[in-house]
Amino acid sequence: MPDLSWEQLAHEQDKASGLTKSIVAGLDEAGRGPFAGPLIAAAVILPEMVNLPGITDSKQIEKRFHQSYAKRIIEQAVAVGIGVADVEYINQYGVGAANRYALELAVKDLAVTPTHLLIDGGPQQKIQSEIPQIQITKGDTKSLSIAAASIVAKSIHDELMRGYAKEFPQYNWEKNAGYGTPDHFEALRKYGICKYHRTSFRPIQKIMQERGQKQ
Repeated sequence: MPDLSWEQLAHEQDKASGLTKSIVAGLDEAGRGPFAGPLIAAAVILPEMVNLPGITDSKQIEKRFHQSYAKRIIEQAVAVGIGVADVEYINQYGVGAANRYALELAVKDLAVTPTHLLIDGGPQQKIQSEIPQIQITKGDTKSLSIAAASIVAKSIHDELMRGYAKEFPQYNWEKNAGYGTPDHFEALRKYGICKYHRTSFRPIQKIMQERGQKQ
């Protein structure tokens, strides 16, 4: 289970650099892999005394609990920031750049400026920021603040997809959240793409070619 060990390491690094106050934010994203919809990032600053039992990587928590867990996190957090990379940004710059962009926006959205960032992922997740940052592979299983960010981001992403599903019910986004599930593929072959689909993704391009559909 994730704990505050990485946060403590960041606090120690801040102290060694001469800072009198250390504020650590955990960052993660949701929606990197789906064929439709935006990518959502969250930045979460937790207090030193926090009570969040059961918080771990969002993929290890049943989807029906995401909203209630996210509510608990937001209630206890010192600050929560959200960043969004929409479909247009993803299609223009690629999902990797969109991921970093959303993370950068999430940091800027925080009401409190952190002194250190813990980011889920490897070196490729390094973002443009003057704030010191540590990339942690599988960080959502190691750092409590990253795990909290993963749940907040996932809950917002899936809620957005449920909203889009009301506009385009044929794709079953309320169930598949835009991922390339068999029912989503079946709907794509039958109905083609809509404005929320990521036309830069090869599987989507292939279906568009099969249907003779233009972007």
